[in-house]
Amino acid sequence: MLKIGVLSDTHIRQAMRHGDFLDALDGRLFRDAEVILHAGDLVDHDLLNIFAPRVVHAVRGNMDSPAVALPVRKVFEVSGFRFGLIHGWGPPEGLGTRVLREFDADSLDCLVYGHSHMPDCRRLNDMLLFNPGSATSPRGGFPPSVGMLEVDDSGIRGRIVSLDDQRF
Repeated sequence: MLKIGVLSDTHIRQAMRHGDFLDALDGRLFRDAEVILHAGDLVDHDLLNIFAPRVVHAVRGNMDSPAVALPVRKVFEVSGFRFGLIHGWGPPEGLGTRVLREFDADSLDCLVYGHSHMPDCRRLNDMLLFNPGSATSPRGGFPPSVGMLEVDDSGIRGRIVSLDDQRF
């Protein structure tokens, strides 16, 4: 089984200043993850270096500088499954529908998105729609959270991990 750690909306201005938190997140929750996904609003692109040398896929969010060399949308494959990765835009209501339309021409097994700061893990037919929420600035009464995806021959499973339950 392959494990994927998922983040979004971290809004960290200086990754080095938050190094202890990120190192603990990486060393504890993501220690077995072979792949890391970040669905935008990193703010400090250096935060991705904390997860090296693993495979990291990231996209640019609305709070990321356009100068950051990240795509707005990305499609990639992991263990034979097709993933879409996007940040999102607009109000939280209908966000899942809006981001899905961006991938109408793609046949995805999982779509990971962010922007709302609110977790979402649900199946739409054969596809998993997944938003890890925000590890640093949650909204909508949700606790800070990240996500874990597990991939094996039977498919993709997602789990939201509340950081309130963790000791960092």
